[in-house]
Amino acid sequence: MNNQEPIRDARTLGLPKMLILGLQHMFAMFGATVLVPILVNNYGLPLSIQTTLFFAGIGTLFFHICTRMKVPAFLGSSFAFLGGFEAVSKLDSGKYAAMEASEKLQYACGGIVVAGLLYVILAGVIKLVGVKKVMRFLPPVVTGPIIILIGLNLAPSAVNNAKTCWWLALVAMAIIVAANIWGKGMIKIIPILLGVVGSYVIALIANALGATALDATGAAAPLMDFSTVAASSPVGLQPFLTDFGGSVAKFDLTSILVMAPIAIAAMMEHIGDMSAISATVGENFIEDPGLHRTLIGDGIATSLSAVFGGPANTTYGENTGVLVLSKVYDPKVIRLAAVYALVLSFSPMFAAVVNAMPAAIVGGVSFILYGMISAIGVRNVVENRVDFTNSRNLIIAAVILVCGLGFTGGLTFTIGGASVTLTSLAIAAIAGIALNAILPGKDYEFGSDVTDGRSGDFGRY
Repeated sequence: MNNQEPIRDARTLGLPKMLILGLQHMFAMFGATVLVPILVNNYGLPLSIQTTLFFAGIGTLFFHICTRMKVPAFLGSSFAFLGGFEAVSKLDSGKYAAMEASEKLQYACGGIVVAGLLYVILAGVIKLVGVKKVMRFLPPVVTGPIIILIGLNLAPSAVNNAKTCWWLALVAMAIIVAANIWGKGMIKIIPILLGVVGSYVIALIANALGATALDATGAAAPLMDFSTVAASSPVGLQPFLTDFGGSVAKFDLTSILVMAPIAIAAMMEHIGDMSAISATVGENFIEDPGLHRTLIGDGIATSLSAVFGGPANTTYGENTGVLVLSKVYDPKVIRLAAVYALVLSFSPMFAAVVNAMPAAIVGGVSFILYGMISAIGVRNVVENRVDFTNSRNLIIAAVILVCGLGFTGGLTFTIGGASVTLTSLAIAAIAGIALNAILPGKDYEFGSDVTDGRSGDFGRY
């Protein structure tokens, strides 16, 4: 199939093949999309798999409407905001002291709503003044170190999960590495899904043979617990529909300042993905339908998801890989995958089966994933050929990294009687943007120094 001419209208293949191609895109996005709520649940925040799948589907369809049905992109869960979820879960001062985890999730989602609206603001500014002028304030010397910090700040979480059962974590890691390095065709596109499913099957066998893992207290416990699966219905509504008041986002300056700065890295991811999809398909989507339209679609989809208790969305590199593999560039196939995600979102039992996954599998997958996030930040710097012999660039990167790693407990202060906490990532982002704007010698021009336009992509492995 790779030797054929690209297919831009999948209807020429017939309906059965279209349905199968849509299923292929669904499998490509599935592992990473459901992994986000699994990870967030490990931080102690009850993010729903059903809600995540529902808004991945709705968000993708909305994105396609915003981009005039032209861009073959799928919007899945964003890994960029994982650090924010973890930071909110650890907030314990002011109103967050003794706050229930479900309410903390609502405030985290409120921050994501604002982050999504920042996409819309950036889209408006880009439409008014042009992308090159805007990107001078967000060069790789700022965004690269911020992306590196997202992965590094999450590293302890990966270790804590993996140590509950090291052998199972290593199995998950081995499958991902093998699929990514030696896999061919579709195998190479879905390493996370294969790592999760393969290690899950092995865990089922080990659990049946009496294997144990360490629980939160450090005591031995059964490797898997299916009590919630037995109590779940095969078909049911998403939590935001059954408990509307308990899912809707809440807003607070602290949680907004935790989540909103992450939008900087996420927007760079989006721009990198749009460049990658354009290069793959052979059409300049940054020009037509325009970067402002793709940003609006991604941003509003993210805000809509978060309003009802879902995670941020982002364009998925895995699905770009499927475009390369299949050479079918018709966005209608992506929209079929979105419909499949919507259908799966109506099964509480399916969500319960996924949630029964041992923490060690999550840890093993996270070992690779969190490290890859940081490595992508390094790639962002390398691809854009940031000159670290220039003391200006060195100072900006140094301050960002020290702020991000040094302010482990964040920075808490009072505004108008309200306690506000800036997380380490927020401090790092503010410091980096400010220094880049203040220090003389800005020499970065967007689009002139990027190799293949493929920087800042969290979705490709």
